[in-house]
Amino acid sequence: MSMGTVTGPYTEEFLVCQSIHKICPRSLWHDIHIFDYALPVLLVQTILIFFVSRFIYFVLRPVQQSMMMAQLLAGIIIGPTILGRYVTFMRYLFPPEGRVTLQIFANLGFMLHFFILGVQLNANLLKKVGTNAALIGSLAFAMPYVIGGLSYLTMRSLMPMDQTLRTGLVVVVTANSLSSFPVIISLLSELNILNSELGHLAIYTSMVSDLCCVCMATTLTTVGAFREHSKWNSLSSMFWMVFFFVVVLFVLRPFILWLTKKTPEGQQLEEFHFFVILVLVFGCAFCSQYLGRQSAFGPLLLGIVLPEGPPIATTVVKKLDTITNGLFIPVFFAISGLTTDLMAFRGRRALAITELVIIMGYVGKFVGTLLPALYFGVPFRDATSLALIMCCKGITDVAIYNAWRDGKIMDDLCFGLLLITMLIVTGIARIMVGRLYDPSRRYTAYGRRTILNSSNNSRLRILVCIQNEEHVPSLINLLEASNPTRFNPITVFVLQLSELTGHAVASLVPHYHLKKVTSQATSSEHIVNAFNRYEQRQQGSALVQHFNAIAPYSSMHDDVCSLALDKSTTIVILPYHKQWTIFGSVGATNRSIKYVNGKIMNKAPCSVGFLIDRGQLRGNPSVVIGKTFYRIALLFFGGVDDLEALAYGRRMAEHPNISFTLVRFKHEKVPTKKGEVNPEHELLREYTIRAAMSKEKNQYREETVKDGSETTQIIRSMEDGFDLVIVGCHHDPESPLLLGLMNADWVECPELGVIGDILAATDFTFSVLVVQQQPPTSTCSRSVQSRVFPASFDDEGDCPPPHSTNPISSDESKRCPV
Repeated sequence: MSMGTVTGPYTEEFLVCQSIHKICPRSLWHDIHIFDYALPVLLVQTILIFFVSRFIYFVLRPVQQSMMMAQLLAGIIIGPTILGRYVTFMRYLFPPEGRVTLQIFANLGFMLHFFILGVQLNANLLKKVGTNAALIGSLAFAMPYVIGGLSYLTMRSLMPMDQTLRTGLVVVVTANSLSSFPVIISLLSELNILNSELGHLAIYTSMVSDLCCVCMATTLTTVGAFREHSKWNSLSSMFWMVFFFVVVLFVLRPFILWLTKKTPEGQQLEEFHFFVILVLVFGCAFCSQYLGRQSAFGPLLLGIVLPEGPPIATTVVKKLDTITNGLFIPVFFAISGLTTDLMAFRGRRALAITELVIIMGYVGKFVGTLLPALYFGVPFRDATSLALIMCCKGITDVAIYNAWRDGKIMDDLCFGLLLITMLIVTGIARIMVGRLYDPSRRYTAYGRRTILNSSNNSRLRILVCIQNEEHVPSLINLLEASNPTRFNPITVFVLQLSELTGHAVASLVPHYHLKKVTSQATSSEHIVNAFNRYEQRQQGSALVQHFNAIAPYSSMHDDVCSLALDKSTTIVILPYHKQWTIFGSVGATNRSIKYVNGKIMNKAPCSVGFLIDRGQLRGNPSVVIGKTFYRIALLFFGGVDDLEALAYGRRMAEHPNISFTLVRFKHEKVPTKKGEVNPEHELLREYTIRAAMSKEKNQYREETVKDGSETTQIIRSMEDGFDLVIVGCHHDPESPLLLGLMNADWVECPELGVIGDILAATDFTFSVLVVQQQPPTSTCSRSVQSRVFPASFDDEGDCPPPHSTNPISSDESKRCPV
């Protein structure tokens, strides 16, 4: 290698010469100068960047910082600011020729990353942008220009500036107006608010702001081309850009769709088809570079014109996302930090001026988003969160900063300050949004929406959640058992849950709005048809509505709880995360669904029921077509959850094809107090009278036990006697009926409660329904460990009476008509 310096307009430049024989050593034993070769240096650089960035992310994770911040900080630490000050370290690990190879490696990852982003985007989202989001996004783009521009003009009039500083400040004003749509989507996904109300507003707002930036950039580029070059060259450049777009839209898109149309539904692309698409991506990157654009522009354009979802998007994400975001992108961010020397900024007068203009640009972005959001009625906390989200920046902004610096549009000072300010503002904004915005505030119930508190003649509203077709028979059987009649009808809301793969934006829509673009399209239609046939059999006593939710597992519970609130449901039925085979063993376990179910239990605005389906072990007995009674048992230990289960079971006991048995567990040393009146005794007395009138169909049993061991023995003796067992979720931990069963080490599924966890064991063959009354995080509910019974409930006001032992806040008492 020979190295020398030449005079450049802004920074020192290096002329690097690389020997063609210095790429990969043939043998380490014959050449000890391993760092003279490009490949070993590239491997060591990648390993170092990976581990340093992962360590920083581990340190920053408790304060909710992103991987992007860790990767940029890793580059700054490795670069000339800290480790790069050691000459030996830089000479061996980051020589000039090694940086060239590393830059190519990073640009390849950047190009693939934007293709992955583009293929997950849906261009039709622009049609859904409302007037409010359009105005907020437009002002969020314009205000940084106004406030940042005024700051620049003021500083220019107060003190002299050289041409370099003036040019840099103009670029800074432009940079502050950016709000990248892909960056905002990634941020919302990391904060688990992608499918929240604020998330949807932020998506549409950033889309409008990003569109304004694209229009502005296109206009300035065209005007600049006309000024710097001949009109013929400018028109020629525009023609070829339009031609490139036409080829991508009308040639490459139809070809890829034709290539993949024979892919079986629910399957991924064949290897050959995938590599054809990958080669076309590289071709688009080459064409965009040849036309004077960033290499990522062509892949992004190709990804946007392709349809989101399977099979193309899901295959691309599965095969490329991990390696791109896990290996290539850390290198891309680290290179930006490697070229930033914070120590070189000391003592420069331009530093304070540049930083002031940058800060005023962020102020303009914040104010330009906050004020119109408040004007359109967005709550202050949500409007503040939206303004903070719009101030966040990411990979798109870093790429633009790099392109401007490489093109000598901005100097190292502006680049470094933009990068550091972006890290500080984005880091603070992430923390504040996490503190200010909680999606569960929207669906936290103000009153009691439970079966127990519902009037006898009110319509029972059930939200049924489904992940796959295997859950359908047991759920329909449970709805049949709910005994819908003309005088006591039910409304069923069927919500099909799908993981967000191959899509960038989450959605919750009625089923008839969902196009056949998901891998579950055929399965979804089967589910819809099954529930429609159930509705037809009920002849008007049951109404079924279908919805589809596509969301990441981390925030899927928001869709369930929001729909439960909007539809005023009484209970949510959730399938268990385990599935059983016909041989009685556990066939599949979905830990992600377990996480979703736990979140729903904690935040649902109504009661929740877990359905553990073992119908296939008994041949899927049916409530309707069975020749014998469908046998249901309810285990009653006392508590609000058992009362809710009994209120639900009371409906089932009226079904003509159901044999219902209530088993009440009592302790031998706790006598019943005569004359005591509470909801538990009232419901038990009502059912006892009903059981006495129909002894062949309904039964009432009392089991006296002294500890949890005898309770378990009685439960196990019931194994062959019932098709479905219902039990409440939480019970008094001090109850002698559960003595010896409360050991946390024995409980595999604590979300089911002690008895529910026992019934979920693999050695039982009946199905189980575990019922929880309104979760403890709701306004009128109590702690799980200290729930108490109110004396009565007002069915009309749906809240406790004045002398109830249920504590409510002062704000809640103002809402309750008591």
